[in-house]
Amino acid sequence: MPIVRRKTRKVIVGDREHGFVGIGGDAPVALQTMTSTYTYDIDATVKQINALHQGGADMVRVAVPDKRDTVALKEILKQVRVPLIADVHFHYERALEAIEAGIHKIRLNPGNIKDRPKVEKVIAACRERKIPIRVGANEGGIVERQDKGQRAEEKSALEQDYQGQMTAIMVEKLEEYLRIFADSDFYDVVLSAKSVDPEIVLSAYRECSHRFDFPLHLGVTHAGPPETGRIRSVVALGALLAQGIGDTIRISYAADPIHEVEDGKELLQVLGLRLRTEPELIACPTCGRIEIDLISMMAEVRRRLKQIDVPVKVAVMGCVVNGPGEAEGSDVAVFAGKHKGVIYVSNNEGVAEQVATVPEAEILDRLFEEVHKFADRVRRGEARLKNQKVEIKPPDPIGELGSGWGKIKKDGIALPVMR
Repeated sequence: MPIVRRKTRKVIVGDREHGFVGIGGDAPVALQTMTSTYTYDIDATVKQINALHQGGADMVRVAVPDKRDTVALKEILKQVRVPLIADVHFHYERALEAIEAGIHKIRLNPGNIKDRPKVEKVIAACRERKIPIRVGANEGGIVERQDKGQRAEEKSALEQDYQGQMTAIMVEKLEEYLRIFADSDFYDVVLSAKSVDPEIVLSAYRECSHRFDFPLHLGVTHAGPPETGRIRSVVALGALLAQGIGDTIRISYAADPIHEVEDGKELLQVLGLRLRTEPELIACPTCGRIEIDLISMMAEVRRRLKQIDVPVKVAVMGCVVNGPGEAEGSDVAVFAGKHKGVIYVSNNEGVAEQVATVPEAEILDRLFEEVHKFADRVRRGEARLKNQKVEIKPPDPIGELGSGWGKIKKDGIALPVMR
C-alpha cells in the first residue's frame, strides 16, 4: 500500500528563475543537500551546486558564516537554476544579507540565535520577500550555553536519561522559538530536530509530528562517512518516512555531497515517494552456486547503466535457482549458469521472453544491446516499463545449462534444481 503522508502546512521555496519547490501539504518529499565549498569561492560553489542539482537535489544549502559569503550569493544565484538555502549561525546579520541577495530560504538555529529582536528582524525581512524559514534544532547546539543555571539543569537531566531528555529539550526549545513566529504572525516555517542518535531522531520527529502542523525536514546530523552513515541515516529516515512523517530530507555524510543526493534519492524511490528517473539494478546475493564472475559483472553493469536515461529495471542473477523469482518485475534480465547467460526481455504483455543464450564473455555486450533496444522502444512508446510483478518462466535447465540440471514443477511452472 502507498505511504499515507502526514498532513502539514505547505511552504514554497524558490522563484521563477530558479524554480519552485513545495515542502509539505500535497507536495512530494523534497530532496536537499549542502555544499562543502567555501561559499565565497564562487566558481567552486557554482560548480558543485550545479552538479548536485543535476544529480537530483531539489534544493541546495550553502554556509554563510562570513559577510564575504553573503556577498558572493548574488553572483552565485545568477549562475544556478535551483533554489538555494542560507545556513545561518550566530550572526543574524548574515540572514539579512542573504535575504537581500535573493536567497530562497533561511535556516536559523534556536540554539545560537536566540535574541528576540534579532529573530524578529529576520522574520520581518522574510515576510517582505515571501521567504520561508527553517527552525533547525540540533543535538550539538541545543543545550543552553549562556545561562549557567539552566545549563546545569539541562546537563543534570541528560545524565539521568540522555535520549528522553534530549528529545524533550529539542522539542521544548522549538516550541519556545515558535512563539516568536506566532507573535509575528509568520507561519512559513519548516522544523527539524536532528541528532546523531537514530533513536533520538525517531522520538524527536514523532513528537514534533504530534505537536506541530509545520512541515518537517528530516536528517541525522554528523552521521559520519557513507560506509557507516548511510545505515545510521536510513534506519531513522526510512522509518519516519514509512510512517508518513517527513516533507524534505537531507542525508548528511563526511564526504562529497553528491553521495548524499544519490542515497537520498534512492531512499525516496524505494519507498515510492519519488519517481525513478534512472535505471534500477537488482542482483542476487553471492553464494556457492554462482558459476560466473557475478561481482565484476555487476560492477560493469552499474557503470554502463549510467549512460541510460530511461528508468529500465535490469536484473543480474548468478544462477537459475532463485533467479526467475527474484527478477520478477525487471524489464531486462540475465540468468547465468555453467558460464553462460540466458537473457530475457519484457514483452508488451508484461511477460519476460527469452531472447538469447550467450557464453559468459558475451553476456555484457548482449545484455546492453537488449537494454538499449528496450529503452528505445520505451522512448518511441512501443514498450512500457514494468509497474507490476509478472511471471518469468525459467530457461529449460537441461537444454540451456547442461545435463547436471533437472527440473520439478510447482504450480505449473518448471523450476530448475540440481540433480
